[in-house]
Amino acid sequence: VLAGRALKATMTGDSTLQSRPMGSIIKPHSKMGAVIRGRENNTLAPLVFDGGDLSGIEYNLPVASAQLKSAILLAGLRAEGKTSISQPAASRDHTERMLSAMGADISVDGLDVTVGQSEINCVDVDVPGDISSAAFWIVAGLIHPNSEVVIKNVGINPTRAGVITALQDMGGNIELVNERDVAGEPVADIVATSSNLRGTELAGSIMPLLMDEVPVIAVAAAMAEEETVIRDAAELRVKETDRISATVDWLVAAGVEAEARDDGMAIVGSGRIAGGTFQSQDDHRIAMALGIAAMVSDDPITVVDAGCTSISYPEFWDELESLGGIVD
Repeated sequence: VLAGRALKATMTGDSTLQSRPMGSIIKPHSKMGAVIRGRENNTLAPLVFDGGDLSGIEYNLPVASAQLKSAILLAGLRAEGKTSISQPAASRDHTERMLSAMGADISVDGLDVTVGQSEINCVDVDVPGDISSAAFWIVAGLIHPNSEVVIKNVGINPTRAGVITALQDMGGNIELVNERDVAGEPVADIVATSSNLRGTELAGSIMPLLMDEVPVIAVAAAMAEEETVIRDAAELRVKETDRISATVDWLVAAGVEAEARDDGMAIVGSGRIAGGTFQSQDDHRIAMALGIAAMVSDDPITVVDAGCTSISYPEFWDELESLGGIVD
């Protein structure tokens, strides 16, 4: 949005955001003509935007990233000519759906997305519930005995709903009811009931559809029978924390057989998670995964820096308590 604007602006963030690599964002925007500077040879925030004249480009995404794709598409709305993006695999398409609804000159052909200079219109939008947040309650419903959890009004966009496919492949009892379309997005109520889970392998094209849900899928894997292997997830190492190491570290400390790998992890489920005190690493998804694990752990789990859940889900601990969790 700031790229190529006739102004000078600085974008910064907290310590975790400032440690995340920004080169993949800066490169295509600079190629379009935006003037952007950052720390460490233009690889880290804070980022300084200092104008520039934007022109459309043809760009091959190095990874299937909805964030990177969306950033280029938004800049493409103001660029001269067409901006075309080719993806190595499908990624979340909320931006494409929204821009189309707002009247943008945008087209999708398989894994290719093209946008032209456009004046977009204001629209009213009902935003469905986030499946990344719902995933924690889905897993809670699956791994807890004698349970049924209903999560209402959840977006089930097929480019986001990989977690449902993965958990169903593990034997999870998940039902979608009241399916409907809201503002161009598929929405449903999700019913998750107690299940006898089994290990699976997650890799390839499904990974961009569930990357954010890996920490809580790991909890399901620990409670499943046999081994779960997760591959092609190297980008987890550059999230708010290294989520591969953070997840495996707490699992091993909790008595679960688990191994970190360069691009993922292997977890041998036994249906048991010990209690203990574990670090969230100031990562909201790690903290919430630990909260779900605590619902079935042998002994209580203490989450250090549990307040980081406020980044994405301020009500998480209250809602965990409403489901029967004991939160002190």
